[in-house]
Amino acid sequence: MESRGIFSTWTGKIIVANVVTFIGFLILQNFINPNQAVSLVALMPSMILMGEGLWTFVTSMFMHAGLGHLFVNMISLMFIGGFVEKLIGKRRFLGLYFASGLFAGLFFVLIALATGVDLNVYAVGASGAIFGLGGLLAVLTPRLPVLVFFIIPMPMWAAMGFLIVVLWVLSLGLGLPIGNVAHLGGLLVGLGYGFYLKQRYPRKTKMISRHFSR
Repeated sequence: MESRGIFSTWTGKIIVANVVTFIGFLILQNFINPNQAVSLVALMPSMILMGEGLWTFVTSMFMHAGLGHLFVNMISLMFIGGFVEKLIGKRRFLGLYFASGLFAGLFFVLIALATGVDLNVYAVGASGAIFGLGGLLAVLTPRLPVLVFFIIPMPMWAAMGFLIVVLWVLSLGLGLPIGNVAHLGGLLVGLGYGFYLKQRYPRKTKMISRHFSR
């Protein structure tokens, strides 16, 4: 009998990979200096600009700053990722997920270089990739009703813009270490891919939009 649970999907496998990476990092900190451990997995513009740690474009997508950070991202991925994977298929889902996450990291590095901010600030987390999935849904299913922060009802198109603005305001006002630039980079990839699919498959995407609107 074929398993249809969340962990039989690529979304589930990515969630498992994130959890395993987080646990592995906690174990690694017991054997080497914590700052050295961070430098092995976190994306730091200063290292990238020196041509070092290029693998952190990938490892940073699976690492999180704490248990709360991991929990919020994995809950979001479980709902959004599972839906997107069913909507566009496994191969397109994987392509979009990693393209969004990688571009989010690249965008973070480029903006850090352009603005001259602290190049030693690091970025970790799956949220850049998750924002890419949300950006796709904002285009393909703009009127899909969702609960922002699990309590505020909004259509999908408004929810993504609202999240970007609110998280940016919170980070500036409260000094929270939120990867706003990475979020924006991932969102741009998702929006771009959504418009590409709408142009290439106008009938299918129009049908999808109508089906998931209320």
